[in-house]
Amino acid sequence: MERFDFVIVGAGIAGASLAAGLAPHGSVLLLEAEDRPGYHATGRSAAFWTESYGGPHVTPLTTHSRPFLDRQALLGPRGALTLARAGEEAARDAFVAEFAALDVRIEPLDRPALETRLDGLSPQWTLGVWEPDCFDIDVASLHQLWLGEARRGGAELRCRARLERAVRAGSDWLIESADGHQVRAGVLVNAAGAWVDEVAQRAGVRPLGFQPLRRTMLQLRLDRPVRGDLPLVLGLDGSFYFRPESGKLWLSPHDEIPTPPCDAAPEELDVAIALDRLEGVVDWKVAALEHKWAGLRTFSPDRLPAYGFEPEAPGFFWFAGQGGFGIQTAPAAADLAVGLLLGGAAGAIDPAPFGVSRFR
Repeated sequence: MERFDFVIVGAGIAGASLAAGLAPHGSVLLLEAEDRPGYHATGRSAAFWTESYGGPHVTPLTTHSRPFLDRQALLGPRGALTLARAGEEAARDAFVAEFAALDVRIEPLDRPALETRLDGLSPQWTLGVWEPDCFDIDVASLHQLWLGEARRGGAELRCRARLERAVRAGSDWLIESADGHQVRAGVLVNAAGAWVDEVAQRAGVRPLGFQPLRRTMLQLRLDRPVRGDLPLVLGLDGSFYFRPESGKLWLSPHDEIPTPPCDAAPEELDVAIALDRLEGVVDWKVAALEHKWAGLRTFSPDRLPAYGFEPEAPGFFWFAGQGGFGIQTAPAAADLAVGLLLGGAAGAIDPAPFGVSRFR
């Protein structure tokens, strides 16, 4: 029977980044349930990097990911504009203060300043925040970069190989996958996205209580050209975001609909809500709804990721709960996790807020 030092369940951005980091240090097997890696959350990302997204506890992961993304030329300039209504001054000011304290470049704006960055803005939006350090991410290239590094380092990828069962056998895990293989592993890494609790149960490990949440995205053609330099535009209340993409507009109602792990699809009500919210932000006219899709964003009970070994199951490692910020934090998260897996330092990021023991 084949034996690997590390078997990683899930070959999306999380699993691929770990495989690339671990391959120089041991034998690695990636088990992917789908026909190709990155089919679910990785392939359906809104593809932006901004330090305030995900909240202040996530910001260090985002900030420390930027140098790697810069070196690989995977970021394109965008800028982020967060809108607030009259009466939300206190919330806007708290938002600015919270992230300025983390050395995020952030600037409060009044209505005239908003109008210079966004035409056709509805009158209700009187306040805002500008973040110049917001970027588009080339997600597909990042994913392929890590898969390529893993392969060159000797890691093996098996698709259509859902984990069926794993049991502890001495100092190893005995793993059965849907492609009919049985392998042994020194460490079993759970990077299965929305399926992380299900994978844990198949390994006899108590779930942590992750919840997949459905997020809807639309691609719209407007009756006017979409400016290429249009910023990422978000609502301070978390009710929408939109950004340009190849002359079209990508729009989300920023919905979080609890759902079981699945191949997510948009629902008509959520599509209608998204379009209605856009009408309340700008006076732009939609010429056509060209495409719609949905993805799952999976959160732990406290909405922070879980990175670390399971206290109740030797050799079982969680790399889960990246929510909607998994792409923009992936380089730093992978560095942290590889350090923990190899028994060394976790690097520049304090691992304590993300430790699994907080749930036990």
